[in-house]
Amino acid sequence: MELQGKVALITGGSKGIGYGVAEALLNEGMQVVITSCSQKTADEAAETLNRLGNGKAYGIEADVRNFDAQKEAVQKTVERFGQLDLLFANAGLGHFAPIETLTPEQWREVIDTNLTGVFYSIKASIEALKETRGFIITLSSLAGTNFFPSGAAYNASKFGLTGFTQSVMLDLRKYGIRTSTIMPGSVATHFNNNKPDASDAWKIQPEDIGEMIVSLLKLNPRTLPSKIEVRPSQPPQK
Repeated sequence: MELQGKVALITGGSKGIGYGVAEALLNEGMQVVITSCSQKTADEAAETLNRLGNGKAYGIEADVRNFDAQKEAVQKTVERFGQLDLLFANAGLGHFAPIETLTPEQWREVIDTNLTGVFYSIKASIEALKETRGFIITLSSLAGTNFFPSGAAYNASKFGLTGFTQSVMLDLRKYGIRTSTIMPGSVATHFNNNKPDASDAWKIQPEDIGEMIVSLLKLNPRTLPSKIEVRPSQPPQK
């Protein structure tokens, strides 16, 4: 894919991995739409991105748990930039607690955001991506193949997302749409109330995921890495 002038929609793109990917795509000359649950947050992130990249960034308020909001985000993307070439389904959250104390509300929020939200985003994007023979990338996690204590909701969402994305890949490749999922380990983001600092230098950085996605988009379309596990190369010794 020649990236100059192509158009990406990134859910949850106002910070963390989504923001890092947006920056990488803008530096390649792509136009990027980022979504957030807050229009103010989306606008502020887009304003900052527009000072950094070669393409243009645009912010939209859209909750991935709302299907109509996802349809509207795709519609606004196409109206503003004329097409959609990449959906990066990135928005996610986590509640971590033993099953005895994990609440039904926490369970629903994680599943509705991390799994159903991706279904909504992809479902809303299919027709636009058929037009461009575009790309879908979801952000799963190594938690989608490795379970751990207090991870019932998060593990369930990411195990489900990994399987869901692989099935979508098989459904949509006949249209020329390539679908892949990236499964990172520890990433230096604000996820789960973390505040990245120098102690996170060993972790995968958001810009590393951005570089990976740029490489995926530039790969010859006859070849598809459909599931990518990525880890910090040198984690701290315990």
